[in-house]
Amino acid sequence: MRYELFISLRYLKAKRKQIFISLITVLSMAGVALGVMALVVVLSVMSGFVEDLKKKILGTNAHLVILQHGSPMRDYQEVIQKVQGVEGIVAATPFIFSQAMLTSETNVHGIALRGIDPNTAGRVINIEATLKKGSLISLQKEEESSGHPGIFIGKELANNLGVQFEDTVVVVSPLGALSPLGGGPPMKKFRVAGIFDSGMYEYDTSLAYVSLKSAQKFLAMNDAVSGVEVKVKDIYGVKKVADKIRRELGFPFWTKDWMQMNKSLFAALKLERTVMFIILVLIVLVAAFGIVSSLIMVVMEKSKDIAILKSMGATAKSIMRIFIFEGLIIGVVGTIVGLIAGYAICILLAKYQFISLPSDIYYISRLPVKTNVIDFFLVAFSAIGISFLATLYPSWQASKLDPAEALRYE
Repeated sequence: MRYELFISLRYLKAKRKQIFISLITVLSMAGVALGVMALVVVLSVMSGFVEDLKKKILGTNAHLVILQHGSPMRDYQEVIQKVQGVEGIVAATPFIFSQAMLTSETNVHGIALRGIDPNTAGRVINIEATLKKGSLISLQKEEESSGHPGIFIGKELANNLGVQFEDTVVVVSPLGALSPLGGGPPMKKFRVAGIFDSGMYEYDTSLAYVSLKSAQKFLAMNDAVSGVEVKVKDIYGVKKVADKIRRELGFPFWTKDWMQMNKSLFAALKLERTVMFIILVLIVLVAAFGIVSSLIMVVMEKSKDIAILKSMGATAKSIMRIFIFEGLIIGVVGTIVGLIAGYAICILLAKYQFISLPSDIYYISRLPVKTNVIDFFLVAFSAIGISFLATLYPSWQASKLDPAEALRYE
């Protein structure tokens, strides 16, 4: 062991008359631990939030959408055949998207109406896993007694409309052909063939699924669709796959991937995560001032010891090392304690989920957690780096001490 480190460890053990200095040291260590713990928990929660949101978005939406400029897509079967031959594609399915109104006996609500192919949609979007009642096959079957096509609606939308499974609702669309009665908007009765719970309040209150044939008939689109949804093997390599598809299909086809469709949302989350990191680093910075004050008091208390060490041949660099080591020990111990405490809180949050969120305000109802090794290293590096910077001034002051001046009155 270097003698500088040995002396640093001795200085951390306070004598009876140095209890106040020891108390400041403990508080400094606790401040670093608290800041590190807060950083770990917040970054883990933000990572979990982004990951959970990404899973729910990709579970409800496709990785990639193929559209046609200016008009609905009529030769979609041919497009699907070409797309399935592109490397990196898992599956493809046609879809129809339109705005509509959904009415019941007690309420009315605006919805995004999506027509899907029950035979192929399950390979692209994870709708089957979100269904609480019903199945994809039941979407295309009509009740023999009523003759109404099926519709899937979200749990929250069902509550707002006051309807249950197998009830009847009316879909009103501003698009399509005129109704048989004349100039009114087209409307049609649908049977609630399924209720889904995606875990995202926005989707559960504004999204409804019908079969592709029902949507084509209701919107008078004949055999056309809005576009083709695609699932890829690597969600982060979706842009490369999109380029291949555009080269394969050519004009007038174009693509839109999940990153583009949710760009503003993920950009906002990334900015929020960065801001939270900066704010919480300030907690560690405040704890660093405790390290500075603690070391300054130790330097004042140990001026006689410093003078004796210099008289025995210790260099200014060795004196600096003594107090740098002491400050780093405080910072490192505080960082380790904070990392352990933060990791323990993350495990408890993930296991017991004792913090709930209002689902009508947030996208999720529980606080998600995802621990990331890179985040832990980033937090540890930041905390130890700040602790090291906090030791420089007191150590430099100690190295400048004149032995003759310090021992003059001894």
